[in-house]
Amino acid sequence: MTFSSEAEKYQYVNQMFAQIAHRYDLMNRIMTAGQDQHWRKLLIEAAQLPPEGRFLDVATGTGDIAFEAFRQNHQLSHVIGADYTLPMMHVGQNRWPTYVSQTLSSNGREIKNRLSWSGADALHLPFPDNSFDAVGSGFLMRNVVNVRHALAEQVRVCKPGGRILILEIPRPPDTLFGNLFRLYFHNIVPLVGGIISGQRDAYTYLPASADAFLSPTELRAEMEAVSLREVNYRLLMMNTVALHVGVK
Repeated sequence: MTFSSEAEKYQYVNQMFAQIAHRYDLMNRIMTAGQDQHWRKLLIEAAQLPPEGRFLDVATGTGDIAFEAFRQNHQLSHVIGADYTLPMMHVGQNRWPTYVSQTLSSNGREIKNRLSWSGADALHLPFPDNSFDAVGSGFLMRNVVNVRHALAEQVRVCKPGGRILILEIPRPPDTLFGNLFRLYFHNIVPLVGGIISGQRDAYTYLPASADAFLSPTELRAEMEAVSLREVNYRLLMMNTVALHVGVK
């Protein structure tokens, strides 16, 4: 799938996620056999957030990474979930009270008001420099119109010594399993996604965006280009998902 301009991609991605917001979480669980929850757990573990720290979840969607931050770190002072697709955040806002009562029951009342939501563009984050102890994103970078600009914004709002964490589906490797995954991604996922969400085009875009995205080593180079240190990545689910970490 190609776009004639950055503006066209920006508009398409925003509208697409708005249309699938009501089934986004369900499709994630189905597509990954529930592994997406484990990957978000690994991201927060790698963030090494300090007690009473501040965390930013860019492209928070329905809030899974932000929720996981509090599940692992009850003492965090503030977590912000930022996304420009407002219907996705509305789903997360509606989920949050139930998540608090069911998962964070012992600390729920205190934690509930420490999560904020921000309608924000990943290329123009509305936060001061050096605001957060870590900045994370899940499945964002394939969808931005300028990867380096998005990375630079994350670095800007992260405190010195803080971590940038990126969970993403890279371009599938040219291996036997990579080719099988590509077959699954391009054929089964759009079919199931169309049935569940009613938006087959959205789940046709998903594998196309992965094919067009950077390899893990290329994304590491982009992170190093914005002055991140100690950049490394971990491949998950037989090399079909990557978790990148860099230090400001």
